[in-house]
Amino acid sequence: MNVLIMPDSFKGSLSAPEVAAAIQQGMEKVLPKAEFQLLPVGDGGEGTLDALISSLNLTTATAEVTGPFGEKVAMRYGFKESQAFFEMADLVGLPKISEEKRAPLQLQTKGLGELVIYLIQQGFTEIGIGVGGSASVDGGIGFAAGLGYRFLDEKGEELLPIGANLGKVVAVEKPQLELENVKIKIINDVQNPLCGEQGAAAVFGPQKGLKPEEIPLVDEALQSFYQQAESDILSLAGAGAGGGMAAGITAFAGGEIVSGIDYVLDLMDFDELVQNADLVIVGEGRMDQQSLSGKAPVGIARRVPAGIPVVAICGSVDKELTNTAEAGITAVFPIVSQPMDLSEAIANTEINLSRTAENIASLYHKLVEKF
Repeated sequence: MNVLIMPDSFKGSLSAPEVAAAIQQGMEKVLPKAEFQLLPVGDGGEGTLDALISSLNLTTATAEVTGPFGEKVAMRYGFKESQAFFEMADLVGLPKISEEKRAPLQLQTKGLGELVIYLIQQGFTEIGIGVGGSASVDGGIGFAAGLGYRFLDEKGEELLPIGANLGKVVAVEKPQLELENVKIKIINDVQNPLCGEQGAAAVFGPQKGLKPEEIPLVDEALQSFYQQAESDILSLAGAGAGGGMAAGITAFAGGEIVSGIDYVLDLMDFDELVQNADLVIVGEGRMDQQSLSGKAPVGIARRVPAGIPVVAICGSVDKELTNTAEAGITAVFPIVSQPMDLSEAIANTEINLSRTAENIASLYHKLVEKF
């Protein structure tokens, strides 16, 4: 029996590799002779790099870049052959910025552009960048500055490349860049445009710390900035990801927005691996209706051949979740067995995962025996 275990991270508790290990621990109590293949995944959000490092056996390294407050920091990346990967959340992720320092319009993302230049200089020809889970809303102006772009105000003075200065840009000085021989993939799990009711400021701004009165002003500044820089970005699906970082990577580095989970699955040669599977286990911290739009579990399920059951194990399941079978998921199991505080649930994630996985394995084993 061959079981593929392919969870996303359970944010706030366990990384995707840790979730996969806990699921295996529970299932092998009932299925000791089964072959378990642990392939933790990510779809562009926080933890995607950890999942890729584990699943693709990437080598890791660091490079010195500009940090969110202008300091120098060591930022990690993973690589294999000609491909390199990093994620925005490693520089300006919400967990990395303490609540008292969360100021989405003041954080610098210059280090992301600097890392791209460094990786190109090292000879990498494909760079994958996860843009989820960030604490900034700067429309990618910081990233562009890291590539060498300079942004000037009406007096011709160079602006600090942060979100607060987007609306002050009246001129852009372009660097001499040679990006023709490198492919930059923007690993993304949302389809939100840059501006408007579904845009970067309105939808993602509040969770990053934008105040209600700031949202329309930031939206207007993003609109004004890209009317000058590259107006086509304003109609690009997914450009709002990462506080507009997806827009910046596209406009200033020729990046291509790709479906996060499909990109990761392709890297793993998933379509070939799944042919020998008897059971596929997926999971994420919380499954709700938004999950059905293409988050990791559903993205995997849609590519599993008919006849192979796909079971989702989740931290919690929204009571209004429907149509999971239509998305290719055979059954969904929450791991919390009784009412408890969130802090208690997070503290017991590993135990609850293992127990739930053991029960699923028992049910599967009995059903297979019967038929």
